[in-house]
This record gives sequence, structure tokens and C-alpha cells, in this order.
Amino acid sequence: MLRALAAGLAVVIAAVLLWKPMPRRRVIQLPAGTIEAMPEMAVAGGTEVYGSPHGTVLVGSIRIEGDDVSLHDFTLDGNRDAFEVPQELPPWNQTFAGFTRGNGIVINGHHEVTIRNLRLRNVAGFAILASRARGITVDRVRIEDSGWHNSAGRNNTTGGILLEEGTADFRVTRCEFRNIRGNGIWTHSLYTSPRNARGWIEGNRFDTIGRDAIQVGHATDVRVLDNTGERIGYPAADVDATPVAIDTAGNVDASLYAGNRFRDINGKCIDLDGFHDGEVRGNSCASVNGFGVVMNNTNPDMQSRNIRIVENLIEGAAFGGVFVIGGPNLVARNRLLNLNTRHCNDEAPCYFAPSEPDMLRSGIYLGQGAERPAPARGNVIENNEITGYKMAAQCIGKAPAIPADANTMRRNSCK
Repeated sequence: MLRALAAGLAVVIAAVLLWKPMPRRRVIQLPAGTIEAMPEMAVAGGTEVYGSPHGTVLVGSIRIEGDDVSLHDFTLDGNRDAFEVPQELPPWNQTFAGFTRGNGIVINGHHEVTIRNLRLRNVAGFAILASRARGITVDRVRIEDSGWHNSAGRNNTTGGILLEEGTADFRVTRCEFRNIRGNGIWTHSLYTSPRNARGWIEGNRFDTIGRDAIQVGHATDVRVLDNTGERIGYPAADVDATPVAIDTAGNVDASLYAGNRFRDINGKCIDLDGFHDGEVRGNSCASVNGFGVVMNNTNPDMQSRNIRIVENLIEGAAFGGVFVIGGPNLVARNRLLNLNTRHCNDEAPCYFAPSEPDMLRSGIYLGQGAERPAPARGNVIENNEITGYKMAAQCIGKAPAIPADANTMRRNSCK
């Protein structure tokens, strides 16, 4: 027993000798009123910054300079009107963090940052830009009247939240986006950089977005859930690329887009460029001035395969409902209603590919490829309800090079 007591005492002594006090967390309460922070306010690691209960407006920008930072309960005004020179997109080999000016809150290479109950307005660049970061939480943030333009007077993607260069373990939840010139929420990485990973984009609301409401770019394991929006791709004068409610780019896998609801889209409902080995389930889009759901394969490291498109509602699309390439994929139990409102090739010419006249006027179209060849083979198209202009005859179309028996089609209702 004496030996055991001695051993225990040695452990206690060692713990005392090695003990170091935890660094004291710095807390800063901003005073009430308007505070000039031009050009920027630097926030060190281990700091909490919050506003006065009587209202605080910080004019300028914030740069996070360490880990474990919390910002909450104040307004950040980016003074967008002070910008006079248009901004272009960065060159292909430069990050947005190193190129784009006039951002609101910048987190570059730091971890565990929480931004909650903030209002960001009049930001010329990105309202929040996280690059090479980890453990980023953005919750109940309102972003409005933000984003700048390029030399052509169109949007340059800015205005919303950008998570780039392998940012991981992030959450953007319960935020509001209104009057954003570029993208609302966007993950992006250079082709040579790590993909963004383990993200959660849920319960956000969008109104009047000039580009994409949400774009998942070069990422893995991202959940896009229960977001809502309207007027995507407006105002038309700001549009610089086809707007999409939920867009995809790069190489994206192990991801889920589910329960999202959008209407009045001046472009596409869901674009799956680079999406594979994932699921698109239970989403709805109404009044779509373009195609419903589109597969694509721009990134050379992926193939359009193992995609489940199930139980979605597309209502009132100018063109078709679902464009399918590659395989095997499942397109099942979707309601594709009132399609081809443009009456393609009858009242209006709609020829994306001259050799494939049925591409834009079919309810579901089996293509021979997109950016790269990827003939639709081994796909199952079943139990879909398809209605609209001439859908009884143009319900499921295919490229001329696709054999009739290359895919399985059964129990689809066409009228």
C-alpha cells in the first residue's frame, strides 16, 4: 500500500510541475453608436468581441489573426460606396483571399471562429471570407446590399460568404441573404488545393441574388439542407453567368442536397457539374427560367456516377426536368410538372446542340456527354411524373448515339 501511495504522490507532483495556467480569454465590448475601423480592425486569437445592447455599428472590416475567436451582436458596415474601381475575378492560380479587396470579415488559416447574430451590409468584397480555415461557425447572420461589379458592370461573384482553399468542418446556418450581387454561400478551392470538407449549410434564406444562392465547389461531405429562396438571378443587369439555386463545381462527392425550396429562378434549379456518389432528394423549384436538374463533368477527376435524384419537384421550367449523363444513376419518384414552357422548337428555337434537337424539350434527357463524353448508360429512370408541353410525346428523350436498351425506364407517367 505504501508503494501505491508513493506512486500516486509522484503523479500529483509531476502534474503540479507541468501545470500551466490556461491563457485568459480577452473580452471586448464595443461601445454604442458608430465606430470607424478603417481600413480594418485586427482581432487576436482567444478574443470575444461583441456589441452594445444599445446598438453598435462598426464601419470598415475585420481581420481574424488567431484561433478561438467569437464575434457577435453588432453591425458591420463595409462602406461599399467608397469603392470606385471595378474588381475582376482573380487569375486561375490565385486565391480570393490574396486578390479580392474590400471584404468584411477575413479568416485566413485560423481555426475555431464563431460569427453569430451579426448584420453585415454594404460590403464590396465577400461579407465573410474563410480561407484554409477549420471549425468555422456562421449562425443567424444577416447579409444585405453587398457585392461589387466587374469592368462590364456585372457581378464578380462577391457579396456573400466564401469558404475556400480546403476549409473544413464549417457550418453556415439560419442566415439571411438579401440583395447580394454575386453568390450567397460558396465553397471554392483551386484545382491544386485540398477540397473543402465536412460542411453543413442549413436553414438559410435568400432573396434577390445575382448569381448562385448556394454553390458547392471542389468539396467532399457537404450537407445542403432546408434552405429557401426566391429571385435567384436578379436583377438581370447584374448577371454574369447562368444563375443556379444550388450549383456545383469541381469535384464533389459524398454530399447531400435535400429539402431545399426555391422559386423564381432566372436560370437552373440544381446544377450537378462535378457531383458524383451523392444524393439530391426532396428539393423543389418553381418558375425556373431554364433547366431543372443538370448533370455535367467539367472536372477531369470525376465521373457522373452513383447519383440519386429522387422525390424532387420541378414546376414550371422553361426547358426540361432532368439531364442525365454517365451512370449508373437513379432518377426516381420525381414530379416534373409543366415543363417546356417555352414550347421549344415549335414556338421558339432551342438548340443547345444542333445534332440533339430533343435535349431542351424532353422531360428527362439521356445525353451523350457534357464538357466531356459520358454516354448515359446503366441508369434507372422509374416512377417519375412528367407533365408539360408535348410531354406525352417528349417525356423521355435521348441522344441519337444512346442505344434504346442502354438504360432502364419503367413506370413513368407522361402527359
